[in-house]
Amino acid sequence: MKILVTGVAGYIGSITAELLIKNGHKVVGIDNLSTGHEDNINGLIEFHNIDIRDSEKLESVLGDSEAIIHFAAKTSVGESVSFPELYHSNNIEGSKSLLSTIEKAGIKILIFSSSAAVYGNPISLLINEAEQNRPINPYGVSKLETEKNISNLCSQGQLGAISLRYFNVAGALNTGKKWLSERHDPETHLVPNVISSTVDKPLKIFGTNFNTSDGTCIRDYVHVVDIARAHVLAIDKVITGENRIINIGSGSGNSVLEVLETAEEVVKRKIPKVFVDRRDGDPERLVADIRKALEILDWKPMYSLRDMINDAFQAKFED
Repeated sequence: MKILVTGVAGYIGSITAELLIKNGHKVVGIDNLSTGHEDNINGLIEFHNIDIRDSEKLESVLGDSEAIIHFAAKTSVGESVSFPELYHSNNIEGSKSLLSTIEKAGIKILIFSSSAAVYGNPISLLINEAEQNRPINPYGVSKLETEKNISNLCSQGQLGAISLRYFNVAGALNTGKKWLSERHDPETHLVPNVISSTVDKPLKIFGTNFNTSDGTCIRDYVHVVDIARAHVLAIDKVITGENRIINIGSGSGNSVLEVLETAEEVVKRKIPKVFVDRRDGDPERLVADIRKALEILDWKPMYSLRDMINDAFQAKFED
């Protein structure tokens, strides 16, 4: 199958493209390289430097693509709070441009990279897809708004879609030639920050008074390769006329201190840390109910927290 991947130079987009090629698909990739890295792109990919808001150029490269996997988006929560108009333009309006082009081209299959940020501060200890959507930042709003726009287009009966709401992504992929890993600037995610911490730049642990076993908040971590696998599997599970919403996570949680302790075992050293006040709005626990992913996609995570940290460490220091 010929598949167009938006955001193909990004962390998850580039790794998903690798799996698509490995599974025999032909990949056309687009990215405006504003945050992606061109050296992430497999040489077998037909690559175009295009912004998804440029509908004319987008239409010119869709060609005979049979499916779209849509990653292209700004993804920093903090940045979205500081620059909400950027997230509206890039994530919401950009996705509208893509949907309009998909409709004109008559493409039947869309897989959307969504986020657990749509849930905001959920009430449930185990979050399923029926949880009320109450995003608390412009990034989460942009993902939810795009999900709704996809659903509206699907309801017209031409398109089928799956929106994958994933939780905390970590890890890396060794392609055999190089590692594909997180390269954000600034880096805000826990796993890469844990393995990069030094005496001069210790890991900041936000809050020790959560109602958890060790006082630090609990999050659901899932390996980036497991995330990529879910996208590949989803291509064959689309139902025309529906936008199926599916959580992708580990189904269990780890506290910040558990992540730190596991990382210390992997890197075989003590990791410098400093405890600071908890951040406003930080939920105590965010863990996915992943039963729907197993039921619909026949998917479950293959990799552990230790695998994620080990792969991220090797990618950073042993490439």
